[in-house]
Amino acid sequence: MLYQAHCHHITGQVLVPAYRGTLMATRNDNTMWSGLFSITPSSGQTLQAQIRQAIVAAILDRQISVKMPLPSCRVLAKKLGVARGTVVLAFQQLVDQGFLVARERRGHFVNPDVLTTPDQPQPVSASDQQQVDWCSRTIVSARDLPKPEKPQNWQSSTYPFIYGQFDPSLFPTAEWRECNRMALAVLEINNWASDMFEQDDPLLVEQIQARMLPKRGIFARPEEIMITLGAQNALYMLAAMLMSKGTRVAMENPGYPDARSIFRLAGADVVPVANDNQGLIVSQLPENCQFAFTTPSHQCPTMVSMTASRRKELLEHAAQTDMIVIEDDYDSQLLDDAPEPALKSLDRTGRVVYVGSLSKTLAPGLRVGYIVASPDLIAELRAFRRFVLRHPPANNQRSVALFLSLGHHDTLVRKLAAAFGERRERIIQSVEQHLPDWSVGQAKSGTSLWLKGPNSIDTALLAASAEKRGVLVEPGAIFFAGDNKPANFMRLGISSIPLRRIDKGVVELAASAAEIRSR
Repeated sequence: MLYQAHCHHITGQVLVPAYRGTLMATRNDNTMWSGLFSITPSSGQTLQAQIRQAIVAAILDRQISVKMPLPSCRVLAKKLGVARGTVVLAFQQLVDQGFLVARERRGHFVNPDVLTTPDQPQPVSASDQQQVDWCSRTIVSARDLPKPEKPQNWQSSTYPFIYGQFDPSLFPTAEWRECNRMALAVLEINNWASDMFEQDDPLLVEQIQARMLPKRGIFARPEEIMITLGAQNALYMLAAMLMSKGTRVAMENPGYPDARSIFRLAGADVVPVANDNQGLIVSQLPENCQFAFTTPSHQCPTMVSMTASRRKELLEHAAQTDMIVIEDDYDSQLLDDAPEPALKSLDRTGRVVYVGSLSKTLAPGLRVGYIVASPDLIAELRAFRRFVLRHPPANNQRSVALFLSLGHHDTLVRKLAAAFGERRERIIQSVEQHLPDWSVGQAKSGTSLWLKGPNSIDTALLAASAEKRGVLVEPGAIFFAGDNKPANFMRLGISSIPLRRIDKGVVELAASAAEIRSR
């Protein structure tokens, strides 16, 4: 009761002197307090948390004087349109954390002890600094490498034909929350809060070993599995550990652009190799290639699945030439009706390094992937990982492990497979109807469509024009190696666009294509 009495303090108007640049204001200066508090019900955070964040930010930014009382709980609750108890609890927690002090009959004030840190030094202007040419000191300029054509605001687009993003309507929000709550239980926190630099969450490794890999025909021991921050992190560590200047890496063309860039950053010479409707053309692999990178499940970006005979041919070639195969099981978790087994499952010589992830099923933002390889390589990668990021966040590992162990992922895969199958069928029909002069790739599955347009069209211009109509597509040139890249290819993703919008989106895309060709 004593604390609640603090919230009934007098709200008379008292002039307050400015403090270190803070505004001179009265306790009820609505202009000032309106600028400090902005409550958004749709932010995803509780109202209490938003109030605490706003007050802490204002305190640390020194926008509130230590001599200035905050509005009373009653006044602030009325102003924000929230229950008074919400503000009471927010103030109480800030008192407990030491940001505020409650003074009898006077109200709540900023705790002066919070502001005893020395002032930040003023930044030195660029003209006062001795300029360093950092670009000349980099071995390879990462900024000059191709960037993915994926707008950050894709969710605000009406027709987002963007690959690799998730559909919020299909995301298992309730199940994911359940697993996160379970991971925050006291006993679970004791499991994941310690430094696990030499290991991964054993439950997650167990679930990948028992639930994920057998579906791809892979049976691995725990010492053959390492968790990564998604597939790209896995490829980066493999490149950093195994490649150097002059290393020759054969890679599909068109192919995964970020993999090509990662190998180039390691100093490797990336040799493009053509694909056909059976996958990577093994007979065109050049001599003296130490590595071959491939996406055999659903080739990036054509979505073609490498045939069984081509897989056998590639493995035989690798054994004969002492070549290592890096298999990115791209877009593989949404299994086809009769999927080909992973290359790793057919490997009898230990030459295949398998890379997988949960990005295409659970969510790309979670950054959960894994490498399956021989124990010696995994041990080296684990030691290297310690210097790069120590280990992926253990709380996320435990949440994903619980999600898998409770069967939520299996349920999600079935749900996504049904939804995406319907969307794929619809988009193919729509493209054939509204873009008859475009050829659709021969892939029978996958979460995107690879299109080839008339030779006269530039899909970069088409993408810019279509974006004005609310249609987002990916120009295909980025997937090709070399200077003379064809400009008439594009990729349409189906994972993030609702079924009901596909037809209208393709109609708008066709209108943009007609507009481009008429120029």
